[in-house]
Amino acid sequence: MTETARIERDIEAARARLEGTVNELAYRAQPKVIAERQAQSLKLKLNEATHTPDGDLRVERVGAVVAAVVALVVVTALIRRRGRR
Repeated sequence: MTETARIERDIEAARARLEGTVNELAYRAQPKVIAERQAQSLKLKLNEATHTPDGDLRVERVGAVVAAVVALVVVTALIRRRGRR
């Protein structure tokens, strides 16, 4: 094989790798794919925060979250009520 043929083969291989990289980046940059990735990450974090490594529910953490949500709802209701007067 001549030196020119080897260089051309190397260039083609580099182009193929670059094309694959560009295609992967274009796929990852799609808004739908980004949203799916974020949703999956959020679900995983929520599961880790509310369950032990064995899969048991962490009642104390779930209770704290429920209490925080209830407090937020109460505060929101009070603010709305005050604004109507």
